[in-house]
Parts: sequence; structure tokens; C-alpha cells
Amino acid sequence: MITKVNKSIIIFCVFAFGFLLSNLVRSITATLTPVLTSEFDLTAGNLGLLAGGYFIGFSIMQIPVGLLLDKIGPKKVIGCFLMIAFIGTISFALAKSFSGLFISRIFIGVGVSACMMGPLTGYRVWFAEKYQQRANSWMLMVANIGFVSSTLPVQILLPYIGWRWIFILIAILILLSIILIFLFIPNWDQKENTSIKSEKESLSQIWKNKFFISMIPLAFINYGGIQAIQTLWAGPWMLNISGYTPLQSATGLFWINITMLISYFIWGYILPKISDYGINSIKLIKLGLPISYFSLFLIIYFGNNAGVFLFTIYIMTSIVISLTQPAIALNFSKNLAGKSLTSFNVFLFSGTFFVQWGIGLIIDLCNNKGFDILSSYRISFSLFLILCVLSYTFFIYLNKNEN
Repeated sequence: MITKVNKSIIIFCVFAFGFLLSNLVRSITATLTPVLTSEFDLTAGNLGLLAGGYFIGFSIMQIPVGLLLDKIGPKKVIGCFLMIAFIGTISFALAKSFSGLFISRIFIGVGVSACMMGPLTGYRVWFAEKYQQRANSWMLMVANIGFVSSTLPVQILLPYIGWRWIFILIAILILLSIILIFLFIPNWDQKENTSIKSEKESLSQIWKNKFFISMIPLAFINYGGIQAIQTLWAGPWMLNISGYTPLQSATGLFWINITMLISYFIWGYILPKISDYGINSIKLIKLGLPISYFSLFLIIYFGNNAGVFLFTIYIMTSIVISLTQPAIALNFSKNLAGKSLTSFNVFLFSGTFFVQWGIGLIIDLCNNKGFDILSSYRISFSLFLILCVLSYTFFIYLNKNEN
């Protein structure tokens, strides 16, 4: 276990830089919605599918990434996969059609698929247990720096260098991240049984675990849906429903993510202190999620008047969902850290894709049936809210004996 503070800080910062970039490319489509929609004539369904391409690539790699992380460690896995992200980002910048954009987004998702679980796997082994929730929350704070970078800064750069050169710039930063990872991240020295039978047995142990099963709907619908709204649909709602200009929408997304950045910093700081009072992750999730559902209901209810403030409240009150990842990791032994986290991520990121795409498809379907744009968005978001409540009910039922 790592004990030297300076070395721990360096490791965190190097991992954080790569994770920041992965979240920048994840959420940049929300800011680029007007220009991409105009240039490629995208429908709401196309837009949801394009943004979701990232999550397809991300989710399909989670099990392989988990196996690789436990065997060879974060350094080699993240460094090598980011090379795929580098190629995908260059490809996106050069794309001439929707299919080219979509395929490139899938490759980007594959390339950054270890940027979150890789660090968490390392922290599970290298950092003391009491600081793992803090490290997780501060990584999510870094995610919001990536989200912030994808909003107003991108909107400001857009008229000067265009969206294609923005992706070229991101590709250069990804290359820098690869270099830093190979220079500063420690080698992996975990002793692992690498037989195929052993891997299958360990995965079966995870997927049959009652607590893991209880988390699946929360990962797929709640966590995935929150990411779908934060990284895409908050932007189109502000543009199409609230009447924001592209600059106002980008500014709104900027302040949403600044707020979340600060929230995750504070959240990471106070979590160990909350744990000292005997309040565990399950209790916080049980108490906190209904507040986020009410916040989402207010967005649906206020409609045209639901702008940046209510979206900020909704995403901020959803912060307790971040506890699901460290709770999953701590529920299993250290040698299953990578596989348990990435198994969870299969549902989280596939859920983000399906919710992101599904919201767009339902909006298009309602429009085609003659509903106005506000009603179409309300129906789509209401169906999502109902699914969230059902997933929460399932979680409560399977953990009814947990305090």
C-alpha cells in the first residue's frame, strides 16, 4: 500500500488528467449540438445515438478491461487503451458523415473505457480503505472539470478554430496523458490466478451476489440516466424548451458542472466523517435518491421555466448515486476489485447509452404523433422518472434489512 503522500498525489493527478479528458469527450456533444445538428442534419434520435456511441464502446469493454486490470494493472491497461482513444478522436475530427462520427465515437468510448475503473482498481490496492470513497468522489470532481471544459471553453473556441480542430487539440492532450501514465504510474505486482476457469468463477461470484444484483437497476437507469441528462439532454432542453441561445446553453452547462465540481470536492471531504457516525453508503442512497426524483419532477412540471437552476438542483441532489461504485468495490475482496467495478460499469454505461438514445427516440416519436416540443420532452422525461422510481424500489426491497 502506498504511504508516501507526494507519490499518492502524483498518481492521483496523472490518473485525473486522463479521466478529465475522457469526460471532456464524453460530454462535448451537448455543447456541439447546434453545429453538429446543422452540419449533419441530425434528428433528436440521431443526436442521442451519436452521443451514446461513446457509451456503447465504453460498456462493451468493461468485462475485458476488468480482467486485464486485475492481471496487469492500471498502468499498461489505461496507457494502451488511450492509444485507441487517440485514433478515435482524430477520426472524429476528420469524419464526413453521421456514420463516420458514430463509429469514431464508439472507438473513443473503447479507448477511454479504463480511465475511471483503472484508477479505482489502483486505489483499492494502493490507498487506505478510509480514503477510497474520498478518492472516488474527487475523481468525480475531476469528471466535472472535464464536463466544465466541454461547455463554455469549447463554445468560446468554436468560432475561432471550429469543432474539428477542437478534436485535434483533444487528441494531442490524450497523447500527453499516455506519456505521463507510462512515466509516473507504478507497475502492478498483484498475484493473480490467470486461468480461464478462475476468471469465470470470480465473475460468477460477482454477478450472483445479492448486493450486486440490487445495484443493477440503479446503475442502468438512475446512474446511467443522470449521466445522459448531464452530458447531453440538459443542453437540448435549455435550447428547445427554455429558449436559450447556444451561448446561454453552454454557459448554463458550464455553471451546472462548476457547481458539481465543488459539490464533489465537499462530498469527498465529508464522506469519511459521515462514516465515523455509522451512516453507511446504503443509508445515504436510500435517503438521498427520492430528493433527486422530486427535483426531476420539478423540471418536468415547470417546463419552459425549467432552466439551468433546476437542472443544477437535479444533478446535485443525485450526488448520492456516486456511492454505488465504492460500495460495490468494498463489497468484494481486493483481487476482485477490477472485475467488480467494471461489471458494474457494464450496466452503468450501457444504461447511459439506452437512456440517452431512448429519450431522443421518444421525443421524435411524440413529435411524429403531433405533440408539441414541450409535451414531447415532458413525456420522455416522465417515462425516465417512472423507471427511476421502479429501480429504487427494487434496490430498497433487496436491501430492506440493511440500515
